[in-house]
Amino acid sequence: MTATAARRLLSRIIPQDRTLAFKLTAVLTLAGIAGFLGIWGLLYAVVIPSFDRLEADAVRGHIERTRAALEEHAAKMEYAARDYGVWDESYGYLRHGDRAFERRVLSLLALSNLDMNGMALVHRDGTVAAARYIDPKAQADDHERGGDFVALARSQAVRARIGREPSAHFYARLGDRVAAIGLSRVTLSDGSGESPGYVVVAREMTSAQLGRLLQLEARFGLGRAHEPTGVRMRDRTLDIAVDIDGPNRIHVANATFVVPRDFTLLGHRLLAMMFVGTVAVLALVLMVLRLLIGREVIAPLARIERHMQAVSASGAPLPLAIGDRGDEIGSLARSLDAMLAQLGRLRERVEAQSFRLGRSESAIGVMHNVRNGLNPISVIVAQGLAAEPVATDADVRRALDELARADVPAARRRKLAAFLGSAHDSYLAQFERQRADLAAADESLSHLIEIIGGQQAEAHGGLEIEPCDIVALVRRNAAIVHYAAGGPIAFQCPDAACPVLASPLLLSQVIGNLLANAIEAIEARGAGGGPGRIAVTIERIAGAEGDRIALGITDNGEGFDPARGERLFHRGFSTRAHKSGGLGLHWCANAVNAMQGSLTLESDGPGQGATAVIRLRGARQGSASLNPPERSAG
Repeated sequence: MTATAARRLLSRIIPQDRTLAFKLTAVLTLAGIAGFLGIWGLLYAVVIPSFDRLEADAVRGHIERTRAALEEHAAKMEYAARDYGVWDESYGYLRHGDRAFERRVLSLLALSNLDMNGMALVHRDGTVAAARYIDPKAQADDHERGGDFVALARSQAVRARIGREPSAHFYARLGDRVAAIGLSRVTLSDGSGESPGYVVVAREMTSAQLGRLLQLEARFGLGRAHEPTGVRMRDRTLDIAVDIDGPNRIHVANATFVVPRDFTLLGHRLLAMMFVGTVAVLALVLMVLRLLIGREVIAPLARIERHMQAVSASGAPLPLAIGDRGDEIGSLARSLDAMLAQLGRLRERVEAQSFRLGRSESAIGVMHNVRNGLNPISVIVAQGLAAEPVATDADVRRALDELARADVPAARRRKLAAFLGSAHDSYLAQFERQRADLAAADESLSHLIEIIGGQQAEAHGGLEIEPCDIVALVRRNAAIVHYAAGGPIAFQCPDAACPVLASPLLLSQVIGNLLANAIEAIEARGAGGGPGRIAVTIERIAGAEGDRIALGITDNGEGFDPARGERLFHRGFSTRAHKSGGLGLHWCANAVNAMQGSLTLESDGPGQGATAVIRLRGARQGSASLNPPERSAG
């Protein structure tokens, strides 16, 4: 993993917004966990395989001892069978038959004394000369297993086995029990003579006998399909199953026993001790490192932070004086002291410059608002100067002279009278339009006087918030729309009054700026977008702390990229290359914020128009001072 990938992973695990103490503690904890996992993995890779090998060796030893014990037990049956096979009386019995031999050798007492369950003498052709199978506990014949024993004694597998070997042994199933079987050819005591048959002996093997042989608690597994020798591992014990084969290597049973997992338990105890010891050591190391980091790093940094907060709150760049430390913290403190000293000197310069800059920006803001107020007056004057008379003076005089003559026909007189009447009506209409334009100019001029007077009042006092009708303020600034330099613009505005809490003069200037910006956006779009339109909407928003009024001013101008919406309020920013300054929106946003409101700009994109939204606190209907201030007599 590269260093970049490691840092990226660490940033995902540890949030960047946490404290340095948390981050250092988290890093130390992660390092401790990683170290612990590494040590634990190494110990696990070394200890567990070693103990697993010891356990595997112990399992092999158990299996080998079991097989050796079973082999020894079955071999005893083979020796017993040879004792009866290599015997003159057995040879003579199979040759001639002797009932006294049967009564003496196959008696219940004789078989019990020999600790055998069954014996059979079989001719070479497979016919049974004599056989008996007993139950030593009941001291009686066991006919159920006796039939199985006789069938086994004369089976082809036994005859084939004794045909190849003079004697043999194996295990066999007799009903629901397992017995050790011994075989031997019947010959004379000196080994001479052709064998007339063979002798078969059986001794049942019980789970108790198997346990005594193995010195373990063991049992036979019967009634299951062939299961090879194997080991089943449990949490604390091993279940070992040893396959027991019969003649021709056919499975007859499994000897199963349980042994404790001593080596595995010992390995787990050792690992547990190592786990506890490693955790204790790592916890101690982490605790000591945490205390050292807290004392040598976190505490000095916290002191530096408190000092910087005090400097920020008081504004006095006092030195830190953290002490004579030769480490990185001491170097940081000395650098901060040098920076604070430099900041103190720069602060004095900034205060002097701020006074000059504030005075300059205030003047620029006043001139910007005065320019917006002069625009309608300029348009009205230009329209008045460009207006043509409805009829020339010469035409009027000529008409009057003709009317004064007696020789003028009546039809001509009627036309001249109609001309003079139409000229008089047009003159009166033009006079009324000019009168309305002069009234609008007078209103705009009054607004300019209020702006200038308001700036003087603001210079001597604070901002006064009072109830005022925002709709009336919009209509008062509507002259800038009606007398736009680029031509008339369609304007829509609600009629109902809507009181808000604001400074009437300051809010009026903000609305005037926004209307002026909307007009500029429509003119910048060009004539290809159709007639210009500006619509004003009012929305009342109920809230827990009182109603909020949202005034929307929507135009169909050039619009802007929504991604640049926040930059529109930056000082000096403008969406148009030919326009410089950008103070209007910057000043408007600050003015609305001062009135405890907000100003936002919204647009669907270039060419889609824009909407400016002013949000202010609502005032109760019927509050005083809902109208904008009247122009003073002076």
